[in-house]
Amino acid sequence: MSADGVDLKRRRTLTLATSAFGAVGAGFVAVPFLASWNPSERAKAAGAPVEADISKLEPGQLLRVKWRGKPVWVVSRTEKNQQELARDDAELADPNSEMVQQPSYCQNPTRSIKPNYLVAVGICTHLGCSPTYMPKRTIDGLPENWKGGFFCPCHGSRFDLAGRVFAGVPAPTNLVIPKHQYLSDTTLLIGEDGGAS
Repeated sequence: MSADGVDLKRRRTLTLATSAFGAVGAGFVAVPFLASWNPSERAKAAGAPVEADISKLEPGQLLRVKWRGKPVWVVSRTEKNQQELARDDAELADPNSEMVQQPSYCQNPTRSIKPNYLVAVGICTHLGCSPTYMPKRTIDGLPENWKGGFFCPCHGSRFDLAGRVFAGVPAPTNLVIPKHQYLSDTTLLIGEDGGAS
């Protein structure tokens, strides 16, 4: 004990114990606080990639898949559909997909990884309506030489079977092509890059 009656050894021990207890307590407070900054499980699920089984998709058919709360279309294009895509080029606003509405691996004439499948977000680029899949000319609002594609009945925008917008319609850009990859010949993963396969 020192001359003024204070036990310095005991004081140091108490100071160290209090500091350690305070640090542990701060850790217990900080962990939940910092964890609250992480996205919730619901938010993670909303942006998570989704798998689509395309094994039963026949040529000419459309499959709808929900991803991030949006409809995603998977269209199985026929051989004839693929051959006719180039015939629309003169009537399209962006035939070469120069505006970035697709991953780089889909910036090609079919806007796809595999020419027989189109994967596109089913939302019109004008005001966010959902166009109707029109593989054949079934209404008067479509041109006589309609080769198949998508028609937005809200304002008359038209897109071909590669999701490219026709010139002179309200929609300013091609349909959005989401990131995607093929896990197998029958399984498509939407929302995650995989490049050409």
